[in-house]
Amino acid sequence: MASDLQTDAQEAHGLFESLHGMEGLPAQASAARSRGRMAAQLNAVYPGLLAAGTIGLAATWLSQHYGAPVMLFALLIGMAFHFLHEDGRCVAGIEFTSKAVLRVGVALLGAKITLGQILGLGLMPIATVMAGVVTTIGLGFLAARLFGQSRAFGVLSGGAVAICGASAALAIASVLPRRENSERDTILTVVTVTALSTVAMITYPLLVAAVGLDHTRAGVFLGGTIHDVAQVVGAGYTVSSKTGDVATYVKLLRVALLMPVVLGLMLALRGRRAEGEPRARLQPPLFLLGFAALVVVGSLGLLPPVATEAASTASRWCLVGAVAALGMKTSFGALVKVGWRPVLLIVTETVWIAGLVLVATLVWR
Repeated sequence: MASDLQTDAQEAHGLFESLHGMEGLPAQASAARSRGRMAAQLNAVYPGLLAAGTIGLAATWLSQHYGAPVMLFALLIGMAFHFLHEDGRCVAGIEFTSKAVLRVGVALLGAKITLGQILGLGLMPIATVMAGVVTTIGLGFLAARLFGQSRAFGVLSGGAVAICGASAALAIASVLPRRENSERDTILTVVTVTALSTVAMITYPLLVAAVGLDHTRAGVFLGGTIHDVAQVVGAGYTVSSKTGDVATYVKLLRVALLMPVVLGLMLALRGRRAEGEPRARLQPPLFLLGFAALVVVGSLGLLPPVATEAASTASRWCLVGAVAALGMKTSFGALVKVGWRPVLLIVTETVWIAGLVLVATLVWR
């Protein structure tokens, strides 16, 4: 009897040890295998990740010294290194940067936004921004066929124009069904909205002065129309400090709408079949949940200024690296073949949101 009990105890102990490990392996073997997998994954992605980071550094240096948008530099330099994505050790890291690093960057955008900033704008700017976002995306969806483009491209370009330029384009592209030209459409949208945002940064301050908008209304117009955050800041503070502050808050309101728009797209696309793909499923939007969590934490005052600044800096670097990776995945030849129609669609969306917000600021009482 004692021998039987001892045998049973030994078997139970062995079973416990096996359950403590992963997939029925002893704990030490499981840990070793896990470390081995992580090392293999890191070894696979680091060359492409390093290449994207290097391009991001170069783009940042050029942007700081020549005053052009960092995203545009990252795209153009990345496209010059397209050969790295055709074959070799960089391919896996480029894919990782353009997807995983991108989502981290979008999630960290939430650290800059608080509900107090948004509510402090008042009803009119909030209503104007929401109307601009909804109608611009709707315009892109409805007008896409008129310009010979897919509905997906219309939503992608409309969302980029309506919300926050390149960042919105990357986030929206990550949840749209994969198509043959998905990467090309994304890179074209990023290039075009970045270029138009730069033009707007120069010309819109002249427009608000010619129309005679006061500092607050000028801030609402600039923050509600210019695509990228950096260009909004540049244009706003060119007019005055008050205009810059208002423009920044209005722009952050547009950025805050990124989460409901992307989540709405995911729900609308649930169960649809993309070209050459199985039925799409609603995946847990972890980067959107992270975005929302940071907005809530920041609104409650739980994020110290140092953490907010660190998150903002990390977000910027992640997005610049992701844009560089997208550039490496796209060739100049592929963009040239697209033609002028998609560019004209994005210009039309830009003119629409500018006209809508301008009229709203002029009639605001």
